[in-house]
Parts: sequence; structure tokens; C-alpha cells
Amino acid sequence: MDIPNPEFMPRQWSFTKMEGLGNDFVVLDGVRQSFCLRPEDCRRIADRHYGVGCDQILLVEAASDPRCDFRYRIFNADGSEVAQCGNGARCFAVFVRRAGLADRDTIRVETAAGQMVLHILESGLVEVDMGIPHLDPPAIPFRAPLPSIRYPLEVDGGEVEIAAVGMGNPHALLLVDNVERAPVGQLGPKLEHHPDFPERCNVGFLEILDPHRLRLRTWERGAGETLACGSNACAAMVAGRLWGLLETPTTVTLPGGDLEICWEGPGTHLHMTGPARVVFDGIWAEP
Repeated sequence: MDIPNPEFMPRQWSFTKMEGLGNDFVVLDGVRQSFCLRPEDCRRIADRHYGVGCDQILLVEAASDPRCDFRYRIFNADGSEVAQCGNGARCFAVFVRRAGLADRDTIRVETAAGQMVLHILESGLVEVDMGIPHLDPPAIPFRAPLPSIRYPLEVDGGEVEIAAVGMGNPHALLLVDNVERAPVGQLGPKLEHHPDFPERCNVGFLEILDPHRLRLRTWERGAGETLACGSNACAAMVAGRLWGLLETPTTVTLPGGDLEICWEGPGTHLHMTGPARVVFDGIWAEP
């Protein structure tokens, strides 16, 4: 009898398509399924013409840390693995409850950026403890001699002024007069790949409406412009607070909807609250 070669056996995984403010995800259960998720797999799944289509792929795994319930891994549409995704974290919480992997409203997850606590509220919204924002350049990571609330960066022979914030992933934030006219598609990729951000960065273009409201558009590393980015919304609120333009709580309005961010200031934990929704379930099969 011939023994099948695993390399040539069909690979078939169940998945759930989810979204948080239009930031969309393919969520994979790695607790009850076995995975060898390669960058090319991520690129095929994320392709909006030939795959499922998504901004990121989220993988639920058993935790290696006994203090945590699960391990949370995030892969960009280009196949690169990253340490943090705030919108994805809310979807993660809803997914594990719906899949029967967890039976409580508060879930502790292990990530490459540290522990996160997710709390499903009675309203159905999810509150995420995003931890303490990183403002020290090496922790972001960002190349600068000293911490500052504003950094000048050279881009195409000119200069832009940014805030640099680490939320488990690096962010560059620019203050603009009007987000609709912001050069997101032109400046976003140049700042994403700026040499002062050795791990690339997410780029946020923020417009302050009043001390408790801002508008934001985001260029995400490895994904391009997205309808929402939770960690970038958090970083934008941090930047506005550091600049003395915002107070807590702050409502961040993104193209996909609103998030509420609470942060008292440096050295304190930041909390983000927003929705997460299941779009559909499916099977991904490869010949």
C-alpha cells in the first residue's frame, strides 16, 4: 500500500472571516487544527481576488505562558509576522468565545509584545488593555538620540515632523489640518520604510477636532491604507496627549468607525474599546 507523502496531501483549514471597523481578518483556530503557516500561505489567503481577502491573518494557539489562556499571533497580508493588532485583539476575543474555546468574558493572551487582557462587555463591545505605550526610542523601535514628543524626519529632500510611539508595534504620527486631503498614499509608504524605523512602522495622519475627538487615517506596514487600525488609533491618542491637544477619554473616528481610547499619561496602561463582528465561516483548501 502506498503511504501518502505529506508534502503532496491537500491542506484544508476551517477559518472565520471577521472585521473590526472594516479592518478585516481571517482567523484560524490553531488549538484544534495543526498549522505550518508559511508567508506564501498568508499572501494567498489575504489576496482579495484569488483568496479570502483580508488585512491580516490571526492565529489562535495554546499559550506557552501558564498565566495566559491563549497565544495570539498576527500575520500581515504580505506574510510578515507582527507583534500587535488592536482591532484583531477584539476579534480574537469574540472568536474564542464563539468557538467554545473560552467560556468567560475576560481573556488573557500571550503575544510577541507581552500579555494582553481582553474583556467582552455586556454591550458586545470589547475592551482591550493595550499595556503601557513605549515612548523611549529603542523600545519603539526608532532611531533617535533622546526621547522627544516631536521628531523631524527627512523625506524626499524635505522635512516632516512626527511623534513616534510604540504600542507593541512602531507608529509614526503626523498632525494634519484635514485627513481627507492628507497624502496617505504618497507619504505613508515612504515613512513605513524610513531608515529611522528599523522594523518599519504604521503611519497615522490625525486631525484634532476638539480635546476629546480626533479623525485618523492609517497606512499600515505590510497592508497599505486600511479602514481602521486599533493600535494606530491608540498611538494617535498618545501623540495628541503628549502634544497637549487631547484629553481622556478620546473618540477616534476612522474611515471604518469609532474607537474610544482612555489613557491618563506616561507610565499608565492604555485601554481601547470598540466592536468586533463575524462576517462568515469557511474552509480554505489547497490541492
